[in-house]
Amino acid sequence: MRRRWWTVVVVVLVALAGGCTDDDPGAARKADASTTAAPAPPARPTRLTVAAAGDLFVQPELVAQARADAQAAGRGGYDFSRIMAAIVPAIETADVAVCHIEQPLGPERGPFTGFPIFNSPVELADNARAAGFDTCSTASNHTLDYGAEGVTRTLDNLDRVGLHHTGSARSAREATTPNVFDVRGIKVAQLSYTFSFNGIDRPAGKPWIGNLIDPKAILAEAGRAKQAGAEIVIASLHWGTEYQNAADVGQTGLAAQLLASPDIDLIIGMHAHVVQPFERIGDKWVAYGLGNLLVRFQDGSPENTADSVIPTFTFAEVAPGSWRVEAVQVRPFFMDYHPRARLVDLSAAKTGDSPRRADYARIHQRIKGYVTMRGAAADGLVVADGPLATPATATSSATKRPG
Repeated sequence: MRRRWWTVVVVVLVALAGGCTDDDPGAARKADASTTAAPAPPARPTRLTVAAAGDLFVQPELVAQARADAQAAGRGGYDFSRIMAAIVPAIETADVAVCHIEQPLGPERGPFTGFPIFNSPVELADNARAAGFDTCSTASNHTLDYGAEGVTRTLDNLDRVGLHHTGSARSAREATTPNVFDVRGIKVAQLSYTFSFNGIDRPAGKPWIGNLIDPKAILAEAGRAKQAGAEIVIASLHWGTEYQNAADVGQTGLAAQLLASPDIDLIIGMHAHVVQPFERIGDKWVAYGLGNLLVRFQDGSPENTADSVIPTFTFAEVAPGSWRVEAVQVRPFFMDYHPRARLVDLSAAKTGDSPRRADYARIHQRIKGYVTMRGAAADGLVVADGPLATPATATSSATKRPG
């Protein structure tokens, strides 16, 4: 988070006051001069960038890779940072970065489980934060895999590393408090809802523990977020038909309904395990499915289940307090399983010196086809086609953190 300008001023004044004595009659004048020379507060931005990533979906094979990477670095525990290294530039250059924690975080020492009941090491939270993510959705069909204990452990660890979160809750009060945070002086909100908990009932007396998709509930929370000062409201939805690249009728219908509201500005979708299209509806955008960012299906699984994208949405202020997406750039990624599980930035790798560059170019083209299958290219969406150029004015992850 950017340090507030007035904090710097207070520190300066306190230091000066501490040096004032009767032997220094000019000290007060020096303090006054310092006050008048204080820097002006940062100008309110008129553009804000939002990057988003798909499911952080950790199967046992990926846990094993994180364990091996930690050991190779001479550490205990689990290290997902090497697996995720390729995404860091795209995440760090955005003003706010959104992620999705699909499964609960497990006990610190495990055991860690896969299909059909999932959890992952708590280090996933540390590494997501270190990669540059700022806020995460937690409502998914696996939210309740380990019951209320799993929800609490997950949210406690997200709090521990400083990641905002929404979609599941430890109390009724937490559930009704919108996830609103400050980004460069602009308040942004994230909502999170899922279509199912895979048949697991919410605990008796705790209907608030996880958010199920309900248009009225989503719109009501979006309204509360706006009342709390949010100027940009992002809805993260766990929805769609698994392994289907085309958006289904439930997704397209709900997207149109929600984006018709003045209280929702962008929809980001997860769950399908493959990349799905983007679409502009009116003057707003929906990304139906970003694919699995972290994933390690069995060898021989369909290749496109290792696809993912990181879009960056550039919001512009079109009227005081009113924002619209003016540009969308999508950067395709692929999880290469061998010789070690590593995310690959396809836009850069397809023209690099990798012996797999021809494969990467083919996969890049495939993902581009999925992303644009509902006409997004004609509406201005651009698929990145080269290495990420880091602008000199890019906000570093050390200073962009939302408050």
